[in-house]
Amino acid sequence: MFYGLDIREYGSKSVGATNALRVLGKWPAMVVLLVDVLKGAAAVVFVRWLCFWLFALPFVASPRALDQETWTSWAVSLAGLAAVLGHSRSIWLKFSGGKSVATGLGVVLAISWPVSLGALAVSGVVMAIFRIVSLSSILAALTAIVLICSMEEPLPYRLLVIAGGLYVVARHSANIQRLLAGTEPRIGHTSGH
Repeated sequence: MFYGLDIREYGSKSVGATNALRVLGKWPAMVVLLVDVLKGAAAVVFVRWLCFWLFALPFVASPRALDQETWTSWAVSLAGLAAVLGHSRSIWLKFSGGKSVATGLGVVLAISWPVSLGALAVSGVVMAIFRIVSLSSILAALTAIVLICSMEEPLPYRLLVIAGGLYVVARHSANIQRLLAGTEPRIGHTSGH
């Protein structure tokens, strides 16, 4: 909008932060990253609030506290999964989109901030060493899976992070092939993520 171009026609043709970085520069990429993280977190926060509000209504049969917590965690997980899938398969972009890394980070941040911090730490270390966004994204997704499974989180959250993490890895299949071939671009190069 501000640059007079459609990012889907340049670089990797992705609407994600990595392509924005390569095509538009650092500040537009930061905005894209922030919006995508907030989008994922907002889905979780909104549905959690909605469940709390619904269960507080006088005409809604109040379930036991444990059932309310279980229902809420399932609803939150479905909202998180919808945000991740909706980012990469947007109805507004003819069922295309980004790789759901930042949106997934926002979802995980809202359901378990320690898991998101662990995944971010791994991502940061991998980026600092290798300067390959796809590798850092894949390893962050796998780290989130390991961390969520090692913590006492509700089953729906575990299933969400496992499904979402594997989905993010699958979205990187072309990147994985380039990583194995040694042709995946590093930050600072112009070919697509």
